[in-house]
Amino acid sequence: QVLYEDCRMVAVNAPYVAGFLAFREVPFLAEAVQRLKKKSPSSNLSAQEITFLFWLFQVLFVDGNGLLHPRGFGVACHLGVLTDLPCIGVAKNLLQVDGLIRDELHKEQIRSLQREGDAFPLTGTSGRVLGMVLRSNSKSSRPLYVSVGHRVCLETAVRLVKSCCRYRIPEPIRQADIRSREYIRKQLCSPLEVISSGPERKKEAEPDDESDARRNCRAPLH
Repeated sequence: QVLYEDCRMVAVNAPYVAGFLAFREVPFLAEAVQRLKKKSPSSNLSAQEITFLFWLFQVLFVDGNGLLHPRGFGVACHLGVLTDLPCIGVAKNLLQVDGLIRDELHKEQIRSLQREGDAFPLTGTSGRVLGMVLRSNSKSSRPLYVSVGHRVCLETAVRLVKSCCRYRIPEPIRQADIRSREYIRKQLCSPLEVISSGPERKKEAEPDDESDARRNCRAPLH
């Protein structure tokens, strides 16, 4: 059950640089968390209800990577540090770092994941375990790449992701994708309010992981 959602249409001014996605998107995500902390996002919610919602808001699922990153500090780490909330990176594809590549050995390991909940560690050439490859649903053989973002261990991260999967993608991320696409569809039929990511705010005017277009940033809470 979705208890809270927050949608904004934003203009991303920072250029896309591989490995630095957080600098484009995390400011908007952190602001969404702060809005939930500071005020009621809806006239239908009382201050007490918002306080209760934030008490429930104990972990963030991020559509991206955490420690599984060229610099060991992906978008899930960045958001976690700024908000001081536990964060988990959940990626749909393997980010090839520290010698990890999608070769035949990796594909064979994926084929070995026969049951829902099966997983194996991603160990780089450095010897560090950077994440886990998880088969999250029995009806999909395509795995998820789970990594630590902030204030959570890998074992707990995998357990939480598994517990939130009705389908392949965990529900907080899946619902955010569905609802954000619907929000964009509705906004395209009416004048847009766009928030700038630059130092000066412009006047109001699954999403892909790394779109160069305007981003719809949301903070769903389950």
